[in-house]
Amino acid sequence: MSSNATYAYYPGCSGLSTSLDYEQSTRAICSALGITLQDIPDWSCCGSTPAHTVDHVLSAALSARNLAIAESMGVDAVVTPCPSCLTNLKAAGHRMENDRFKKEVNALLDQPCANSLTTKSVMQILVEDYGVEEIQKAVSNPLQGLKVVPYYGCLMNRPPEVMDFDDPENPTAMDRILTALGLEVLDFPLKVECCGGSFGVARKDMVVHLSGKLLDMARKLGADAVVTACPLCQMNLDLRQSQINAGLRETFDLPVFYYTQLLGLALGLSHDELLLKKLVVTPWNVLKKVEEQEAVAV
Repeated sequence: MSSNATYAYYPGCSGLSTSLDYEQSTRAICSALGITLQDIPDWSCCGSTPAHTVDHVLSAALSARNLAIAESMGVDAVVTPCPSCLTNLKAAGHRMENDRFKKEVNALLDQPCANSLTTKSVMQILVEDYGVEEIQKAVSNPLQGLKVVPYYGCLMNRPPEVMDFDDPENPTAMDRILTALGLEVLDFPLKVECCGGSFGVARKDMVVHLSGKLLDMARKLGADAVVTACPLCQMNLDLRQSQINAGLRETFDLPVFYYTQLLGLALGLSHDELLLKKLVVTPWNVLKKVEEQEAVAV
């Protein structure tokens, strides 16, 4: 598939609410790189994290409805920035390879799904279709002087037989993108460990423990910031960082960027275009290091 492919774009529910900064920065960097995203018209919720625990057929149907609409758009593939949405869309396609299951799913849909399109994450098309070398060529504002840890979360690459992208235990796609931006990417041994996911309300203690472990390791490694690709991960590490500090009697103060925000900065996009002001843990002190490094270089 060429870098000028057209993709059916599935933003997901959080992209229009809690992770609006991820959504806005994703669209901004794709536009800057000349990647065409065509919104799936009348898209609907994919079932998020709980649907599959209730009914696998219904869960698949929720995603298959969107896939069926995308099939009528004349696109090359379906893409989404959200790992949770990606898991549901890809799991639906994987399960529908079974003809009996596919028939049960299509019985619930007004528009049958042929299961003919590939589904990818935005990160995957950046690495596989666009290319890291091309991203590096497009960088006009190298982000030198910052040390970051790449945090993928537990959904982006697993289970491998469904997600079919990168290494499930030691993924490197985000590492490669961030390195191309001029960042110093630290070897993060917890890059695919769970942050507590969607248990932020039901089991806050679990999120405090698991996310606190991630922040502690990032700090021990000397990271200036954590970089993620998942709305749930970003929320737990950023929005809930004060809760983690209170629960663990800690003083974590690590900004948690979406990788698309840092990519956008390296492409010369503005803070407003990338909605950096939405980050809860202030990023300005960290970004000041980039400005200071630029001043030294000049």
